[in-house]
Amino acid sequence: MKFPSASRRAALCGALTSLSLLACGSVLAQPDSYPSKPITIVVGYPAGGSTDLSGRTLGAELSRKLGVPVIIENVGGAGGAIGAQKVVNAAPDGYTLLVGASNEIAISRLVSASVKYDVKDFTPIGLIATQPMVLVASQKSGVKTVEQFMTLARQNPGKYSFGSSGVGTALHLAGEMVKDQGGLFMTHIPYRGVAPLANDLLGNNIEFGVFVLSSGLPHIRSGKVVALGTTEARRSPMTPDIPALAETPKLKGIDINIWFALMGPAGLPEPVVAKLKKALNESLQTPALRKKLEDSGSTVSPLNVDMPKFLAQETAKYKRIVDFAKIKE
Repeated sequence: MKFPSASRRAALCGALTSLSLLACGSVLAQPDSYPSKPITIVVGYPAGGSTDLSGRTLGAELSRKLGVPVIIENVGGAGGAIGAQKVVNAAPDGYTLLVGASNEIAISRLVSASVKYDVKDFTPIGLIATQPMVLVASQKSGVKTVEQFMTLARQNPGKYSFGSSGVGTALHLAGEMVKDQGGLFMTHIPYRGVAPLANDLLGNNIEFGVFVLSSGLPHIRSGKVVALGTTEARRSPMTPDIPALAETPKLKGIDINIWFALMGPAGLPEPVVAKLKKALNESLQTPALRKKLEDSGSTVSPLNVDMPKFLAQETAKYKRIVDFAKIKE
């Protein structure tokens, strides 16, 4: 066998080294050319809900800001956790993102052992919007104010129930927070979504329930259920006529909402994160986007929220409620 000369070997090594450096340079340069193809935003719920609306509204604006198509992929199931897991498992290249809600991002892992991901398995890009929940009473209950609700529940421990869209959802946690702070003994009735809960409230089969504000407003405005109070510390600018539960002295610590955030899988390159944050912040200042979200009952988030701090605070809040109510699936 004939081996190459020393000079030829040196030349080959030099050529291979140059090719390797070019290849590495190409890989490292990829974030600078981002995005160069369509981006998929996963939404962990069927089309038509509040998370889907947030995702589609933001996706259309991000497409304009980034100059590439943004495709919405609805991956429903397990309260948003299946879609969230898909993003956790995706390549950290910025082409698969999640528009998710507090349920699947921060709460699910606290209440279900089947959820294997954690907040740390995401790269937080930014907050999109928040929306309060609302405690409502059926017509049959005869309750018109939160004070009447508190009196009735206290005088009849264990007699009354409140419904939510499922075990471990933000709606469930909001109801448990009311029970905790009000010193109330009530039974939680989990439903498979908001629609069957609404049916039972309108049919006077359950006395009280918790809705996301956008889901409850049609029934409140029609007079079929009575709004007792919203769950953020202050009244929602969308419904200034509905008091905040925190205005009641016994419930002054109530401050919980649904929030929507743009997230990627852990390990997104910093240049990609920076581009997405810039596009997100520019999108949130667009009048058309703001109007669409606000018309749905959401409040557009302030720019440049400290996401790691925000997520840590929210998760700690949810854990306290989960531990109090001993919520486990």
